[in-house]
Amino acid sequence: MTKPLALVYYERLLPGSQLVNRLQDLGYRVQTIAEAALLVKTARKEGPLVVLLDLVTQKANICGIIKDIKEDAETGHIPIIGFAGQNNKALHTQAVKAGASLVAFDDAILPQLPHLLEQALVVE
Repeated sequence: MTKPLALVYYERLLPGSQLVNRLQDLGYRVQTIAEAALLVKTARKEGPLVVLLDLVTQKANICGIIKDIKEDAETGHIPIIGFAGQNNKALHTQAVKAGASLVAFDDAILPQLPHLLEQALVVE
């Protein structure tokens, strides 16, 4: 049986690397993306079950990339979970407006990950 794939983009080592480890513990194959600009192309090619994005980035317009993923005919169905610190509430709002399925605080993403994944993967 093939494990489900999660694409993960992060710049901050913590919580990014911890998130990768937690996803693997939950039975996911994890592919990390080093360049945010490759997210749409990689999502098209790999067909992940979910995409998890660190919203705090210096290298990319992550909300623009969320919008691109959601507007693409081949990737628009993929749930996106974003994460950022509590001090970034405006960024949380922007990510939801761009199309993120869920946005979590950094300190909640790891302990609540199974629930967040379950919620994001509900078919409406």
